[in-house]
Amino acid sequence: MPESVYKVIELVGSSTESWEKAAQNAIKKAAESLRDLRIAEVVQMDMHLKDGKVEYYRTKLKVSFKYEG
Repeated sequence: MPESVYKVIELVGSSTESWEKAAQNAIKKAAESLRDLRIAEVVQMDMHLKDGKVEYYRTKLKVSFKYEG
C-alpha cells in the first residue's frame, strides 16, 4: 500500500426491510458526496419499535475514505 491517509467517519442508515438494507442505504448516500470510499465496518445494529413491533432497522457503520487534505 502506498503512503496514504484515510479518514474514518460514523454513519447510521435505516430501513424498514433489514439491517443489511440499512447499511446499504448509508453507503449509497455517503457515496453521493464522498469519493474513494474504502472500508465499512458494522459497529452496532438496533431496531426502532412501535407498539411492540419493529418499525425500522438501524445500522451504525464506521466508514473510511482516502483523505485528500
